[in-house]
Amino acid sequence: MALSGTNQGQARPHNRRTVLEAIRQHGPISRADIARRVGLTTQTVSTITSELLDHGFLSLRPGARKGRGFPAPCFEIAPEGAFAIGVSISPRGLEAGLMDLAGNLVSGRRVAASRLSAKQAFGAIRELVDDLASGHAEERILGVGISLPGPFGIEAMSFVGSTTMEGWSEADIREGLHDTLPYPTFVDGDMSAAAHGERLFGRGTEFRDFFYLYMGVGLGGAMIYNNQVMRGAHGNASEIGHIPIVLNGEPCSCGNRGCLERYFSLEAYDRRVPEIGEAAWLDEIRPIFCAAIVTIENMYEPETIVLGGQAPDGLLARLLALADDLPVSLGARSDRKVPRIVPSLAGSDAVIRGAASLAVNRVFAPGETPPDRSGRDAAPDLFSSRMERETR
Repeated sequence: MALSGTNQGQARPHNRRTVLEAIRQHGPISRADIARRVGLTTQTVSTITSELLDHGFLSLRPGARKGRGFPAPCFEIAPEGAFAIGVSISPRGLEAGLMDLAGNLVSGRRVAASRLSAKQAFGAIRELVDDLASGHAEERILGVGISLPGPFGIEAMSFVGSTTMEGWSEADIREGLHDTLPYPTFVDGDMSAAAHGERLFGRGTEFRDFFYLYMGVGLGGAMIYNNQVMRGAHGNASEIGHIPIVLNGEPCSCGNRGCLERYFSLEAYDRRVPEIGEAAWLDEIRPIFCAAIVTIENMYEPETIVLGGQAPDGLLARLLALADDLPVSLGARSDRKVPRIVPSLAGSDAVIRGAASLAVNRVFAPGETPPDRSGRDAAPDLFSSRMERETR
């Protein structure tokens, strides 16, 4: 992944996050090597790394000797320097994890519960967060990232139907989370969070431009372009599950007929497999699945499509086998170096780690990630505020 800082003074939060990410990816690494990788002056890198080191986010180790003289010390992430909590809300229940600063999931919890109301979910989230944060100093918890199914702000589609949190349309998510949790909270869609997790901890280490196809209770995705999630005018881009793909097909909760997720999603799997068996279901959706891949390729021309989400690895593997003989599209190039569709490397943890990363990003570079879905105002520079409190 290419990283780039800026030597403009007002860009310190951006540079801080860029330096931290460079160290996470390439550490142990010297100041000079960081500066070369991210395009900052050695002095700027020195100031930022000293700041991060003083507050426990980095650790130092002796550098490798190269010729004469003393080797330059190298920085690496101090995993226990800070933690963030990711929470995934879905129609099947809640899943949460505690992530350290190096991106490792330290612990996880799951609550299997169908169709939780907002009030029930907020109470369960508080219990999960308290449990995961137990034993860690409060000042070391950067915040809580929450992901939930979209789309958002569309009257006929938001919080409607079995693939979203039905009945949540009247819930004040902003106030509910504010009243429930003692930490800063940040909310995003599950597809964007999962794609972000894949970018940081999965295929994003190989590709700059890929489409993340998210198979959850519903179906969606996100295009990663130049290492950024393409979000659209209102943050709902790539809601491909509601592309009508079968003429006069099954009615969908959005009001249309034949939508893709009515055939290809975990909800469709749970509904159809008991009736006809898995092998028959796979055969039934093969042309639909292939048409979805071709549609994505013709719309975005990604380097590859990454198939992930909440589906078990075995099911994802059987779905990938359906793509052995894909129709012609923009992806059918003779000079391809990778398959047109590949499995996620981040796995089902992508959405949890992506959600937790929302909190990390907002603390180290506030204003760079989109405003959260709860309508909360842009986050203050919590990192700087914390430093000010500690140095008083």
